[in-house]
Amino acid sequence: MSGRAALSVAAGDLDWRGLLPAGGMVAWGQASAEPLCLTESLMAARHRVGGFRAGIGITLSGAAAPEHADCVSFVSYTGAGNNRRLARAGALDILPLTYGQFADALSPVDLLLLHLPPAGPDGSHSMGLVSEYIADLIPRAAMVVAEVNDRLPQTFGSRRVRPDEIDVIVHSSRDPLAMPEARSGETAKAIAARVAGLIEDGATLQLGIGQLPEAILAALGGHRDLGIHSGTIGDGVARLAAGGALTNARKSIDPGLTVTGAIMGGPEAWAWADGNDALRLAPTSYTHDPAVLARIERFAAINSAIEVDLTGQINAEIAGGTYVGAVGAAGDFLRAAARSPGGLPIIALPASVPKTGQSRIVARLSGPVSTARADAGIIVTEHGVADLRGRTLRDRRRLMLGIAPPEHRASLEADSP
Repeated sequence: MSGRAALSVAAGDLDWRGLLPAGGMVAWGQASAEPLCLTESLMAARHRVGGFRAGIGITLSGAAAPEHADCVSFVSYTGAGNNRRLARAGALDILPLTYGQFADALSPVDLLLLHLPPAGPDGSHSMGLVSEYIADLIPRAAMVVAEVNDRLPQTFGSRRVRPDEIDVIVHSSRDPLAMPEARSGETAKAIAARVAGLIEDGATLQLGIGQLPEAILAALGGHRDLGIHSGTIGDGVARLAAGGALTNARKSIDPGLTVTGAIMGGPEAWAWADGNDALRLAPTSYTHDPAVLARIERFAAINSAIEVDLTGQINAEIAGGTYVGAVGAAGDFLRAAARSPGGLPIIALPASVPKTGQSRIVARLSGPVSTARADAGIIVTEHGVADLRGRTLRDRRRLMLGIAPPEHRASLEADSP
């Protein structure tokens, strides 16, 4: 970063060859935080730039397209969103690391693309929809280009972006990308009801994104004084706050504040976030810091999986031979919840694959061990709850068979090592 006043240009006038060296690394915010004007312009100019690397999170746009791999080497911690197309085409290079390590793995960054709302009275910008690994990368970037979008919410957080931290600004006015609407079926609602039955009033929650987390949040509407400390949040958290269940009043750290690294939702979440001083965006170095997590009491970490074996080993990365998930932060959050007074380390998943009926409770994982069985806690499916804490391998097999699809239990027991 030059430290000089930012140059304001149109997206079509950006000199990408001058901003990104051949073979260099560019990174930008994931999901709704992607600066579309910038990424669209960069991908259109990729042949002029020459080969370069792109460090990406979850993508919802056409930037992560297999045809762009003719010049771009895509690297990510996840196969979620449109990254799945890259993975199927063999054009996605996966970093098999925890989410908290992602910023370090991408560094040094030659070019960082930001997506920011307009500046405040002091000339600085809020982080908009994300802080997470992007905030940690700002001081490590050789060059910073910001898309300043007047349709992004003004949010509060642990840092703002100063004018001298931006080299080039492109102004825009377009809605950010929204996460696909999560519609809960009967299976998700049944699982959500079981999870909600485990959660006490006053608990602090961490959840992922998608259909099942949104269903769980909906099922928690009758609870009181819930708190949030999570890597991501979406529309369900906005609804929980609007309904009065989310107050953060009994949090042991950051009382009164919803703390998250990223807002991954749609217009409902954006409207709730805009000007909301009870919401704090924080970098991954805070939201996922083991020392921070260790201070949270009644911490309920609720994550999902692709499959879980009869001993509690969890695969959250590969399905059908394709990288679709991530190592993520489940292990970090589960360990924190296990140590938390009154904490709950929960993995929730449907017992079977809807289209095929294949069991997701398995004798042997078909993918890697994303989370070790030593960190497994409470496994929940629509068929029941298996509390594996302090249980022997024999006990675990019995409990896991009890939450597997009934039609698969005999074969699972026969195949069990």
